[in-house]
Amino acid sequence: MIFNILAMLLAVVAMEGVAWFTHKYIMHGFLWSLHKSHHSERHGVFELNDFFSVFFSGLAIALIVVGLEFGPIILFWLGLGVSIYGLIYFIFHDVIVHRRIKIKFIAQNNYLKKIIRAHKIHHKHTGKENGEAFGFIYIAKKFRELNY
Repeated sequence: MIFNILAMLLAVVAMEGVAWFTHKYIMHGFLWSLHKSHHSERHGVFELNDFFSVFFSGLAIALIVVGLEFGPIILFWLGLGVSIYGLIYFIFHDVIVHRRIKIKFIAQNNYLKKIIRAHKIHHKHTGKENGEAFGFIYIAKKFRELNY
């Protein structure tokens, strides 16, 4: 059981690397046609960029179902880790930073302020090129040094 929980936690941590890579090289690369909607004004509830969430949700669901139904069970725990990362990402990115769900929230601690600031710096570039701050939960050294 301890091994499974550690695998789940490792999946949560590893997903930040997957998210960074996907964001930098795929979203700002050959699938920019989907991601550019996220760097533009949104009209309506959804944007084309939301297909990335659907993809990663499907991956997590597949890992969970295969792990439970066919084994090995470690796939279930990895899928759970991917799901936990997705929930964390959704709360920070879609709710706190982009306010896709309207809540009254003001960041009080430096960690949240730095995540928000780094993501806003990422969005100052509206095009495919010259982007920075591709991660989200992990704060790169450049952005950790910002003081509030």
